Amino acid sequence: MDGISDSCKRFLPAFLLVLGILVTCGCATVSAVIGDAPPILTQEELLRPYDRVSSIEVRRVRYGSPEDLTPEDYGWAHDALRAEAAKMGADAVIFPEVTVELRRYVFFPRSEMKATGTAIRFR
Repeated sequence: MDGISDSCKRFLPAFLLVLGILVTCGCATVSAVIGDAPPILTQEELLRPYDRVSSIEVRRVRYGSPEDLTPEDYGWAHDALRAEAAKMGADAVIFPEVTVELRRYVFFPRSEMKATGTAIRFR
């Protein structure tokens, strides 16, 4: 390490720590079993009266621009909404909406995904 300046030697451990955190914590997971989670329904599928249980909001930070969104990103958003609705004992989720806000950083573009919906219970 003789070719590295003193200032680089001082910041190298911090850089490696941040890099390690980014690599290991880049993905969010949903802990509920999705097979048993309530479905996401459209207005046409609501054939019975229902009561609104709660509004649901989930967030996830992802690295990349909003143009890089894949079907898996939208799948995560819908699965996370369903998992939160299952925790509340809801029968379904209606009005799902997924938005992405871009925040640029020096090395990597970072965007925040936000999914919202309404948890309902049938009467």
